[in-house]
Amino acid sequence: MLRVADADPAGSDALGLMAQLDAALLSMTGDSGASSFDPGDVQGEGGAFVIAYAANGAAVGCGALRVLAGDTGELKRMLAQPGSGAGAVILAELERRARALGYRQLWLSTRRVNTRAVQFYERHGYTPIAPWGRYIGRAASICMGRQLT
Repeated sequence: MLRVADADPAGSDALGLMAQLDAALLSMTGDSGASSFDPGDVQGEGGAFVIAYAANGAAVGCGALRVLAGDTGELKRMLAQPGSGAGAVILAELERRARALGYRQLWLSTRRVNTRAVQFYERHGYTPIAPWGRYIGRAASICMGRQLT
């Protein structure tokens, strides 16, 4: 059984998980993605950073939520150890929190080459949307979204 808990993105478990994510993205895409994450964005009002822990206490995944604009939140820094089931648990928790915060939709961006992530989000109801902000004109990126109502 997995337990999801609030966490400080600067804490040791969070830093360890995000280092794993950085390394995986760097090897896959040539960019760790770290420059698109500001821990301050998820620590204030409208944000969250969570870690999933296995029954043995091991940190097996993380994810973040930040306000994007109005009733739209953005998912950031999602990572789950393969086979742990943490991805779906973390996503469900972040969606629950987003609803409680009044978000009507969640958006995210990932790399097209990260087919595992794209397929994961598709299985959970996310569909391609128009790129926004820093993702406009970036062919390597795919933006996805889901209505929460």
